[in-house]
Amino acid sequence: MTDATPFPELNLVLRELLNSVRHILGDNFIGAYLQGSFAIGDYDEHSDCDFAIVIDKELSESQFEALQSMHKRIFNIGMEWAKHLEGSYFPKEILKAYANRSKDLWYLDNGHSQLERSNHCNTGVVRWTLHEHGVTLSGPEPSTLIDPIPADVLRREIFTVIRDWKQEIFSAPESFNNRFYQSFIVLSYCRMLHDLRNGTIESKRAGAEWAKRHLDRSWTDLIDRAWAGRPNPAISIRQPADPTDFERTLEFAREAVRIAHDIAAEEGIGGEETS
Repeated sequence: MTDATPFPELNLVLRELLNSVRHILGDNFIGAYLQGSFAIGDYDEHSDCDFAIVIDKELSESQFEALQSMHKRIFNIGMEWAKHLEGSYFPKEILKAYANRSKDLWYLDNGHSQLERSNHCNTGVVRWTLHEHGVTLSGPEPSTLIDPIPADVLRREIFTVIRDWKQEIFSAPESFNNRFYQSFIVLSYCRMLHDLRNGTIESKRAGAEWAKRHLDRSWTDLIDRAWAGRPNPAISIRQPADPTDFERTLEFAREAVRIAHDIAAEEGIGGEETS
């Protein structure tokens, strides 16, 4: 494996992950890839590192147990990047077809040391990112393993996330009332609106710049402060959000969903407005 990132410590962690996974899986291993920010180009020293391991068939019980031990060992290796790996194990038949989205996979969450069942990575967004921009650590080109995701299919998924996330936020707003989530909500909605309009997946930076050009200029200062608030998420998640910015963030979420419905109607993907 050549250095996949500009961070030497992360490259060491990824090399240990890859060597260990290949040893454990043997013939069941097909490939290992980076997706998310390290594929799109939106990473910094505070990012998590999103991976996808493609396997020939579902993990056996012995493979699963060995992977659990391996992930715990790497988490405790004494390097900060080792605590910020996030990704899933995709059987090749599930990864190939978008129709298999939402099925649970073995998933490692950022900041965790053990696999759990989750559909977190089993989305069109992850497939599109891997197909178009996936970084190969080992194995065939990821585009050979995944059917292309049409723009209208990607837009429908993005629209659903935009709409449903608003419902989640407003059902328990206080759980999002910290500096990390306040910034994350603003930048995520900027990016999703950009991606919904363009039918592609781009970086948070690209989304923020697009929003500043295309949305009402009254949101520009909020977007700029959200971008400036990105660093040190481990600290910012424990700090309360500025009350004024948080209220404006909730207003921005409402406006983003309204705009998303307009874009969806223009793109012919429909959807009923939610309160």
